[in-house]
Amino acid sequence: MVVREDRKEQIINAAVGIFAELGYYKTTTAMVAKAAGVTQPYVFHFFKSKEELFKAVVDRAVQRLYDAFMQVEATGDLIMESMGQAFKDLMRANRAEMLMVLQAPAISEPEIRRHMSEKFALIHTTIVRKFEESGMDDVETAAGNFIAIGLLIVTSDVLQLPELLPFKDLNC
Repeated sequence: MVVREDRKEQIINAAVGIFAELGYYKTTTAMVAKAAGVTQPYVFHFFKSKEELFKAVVDRAVQRLYDAFMQVEATGDLIMESMGQAFKDLMRANRAEMLMVLQAPAISEPEIRRHMSEKFALIHTTIVRKFEESGMDDVETAAGNFIAIGLLIVTSDVLQLPELLPFKDLNC
């Protein structure tokens, strides 16, 4: 069973890079299979469609975000900076996954859009919870601003336009 899970992770790892580079629509399961060193039918053994594979990649990335944010412990005056550092660390360690999560809402497929809506709701709820635990005021506005800054960071990174950022010490 370990070999099977290793192969599934191998496929997800290959898919991350290709989806991040080519986007959802230009990526094929044949490309993922080739990059993973397996056959295309073997990809379909684990994932019934490209959509399911994409959602598995997103789920892993969102789980990383959730885990990183849940580990942050800081008071109200430091929580946003600490959460921002957790996001910057994720961008450094898992850049392709983070780019995918924050770009995926632009995919017009209804099932992916619904899935992303659920995942962003989870991220938002997690941020609100951490901000509440820290004693921060106006957590809903702060959480929205935090997500907006994350989207801006990703946009700046993808377009290679650091001048979009209102701060210069990102170091992602």
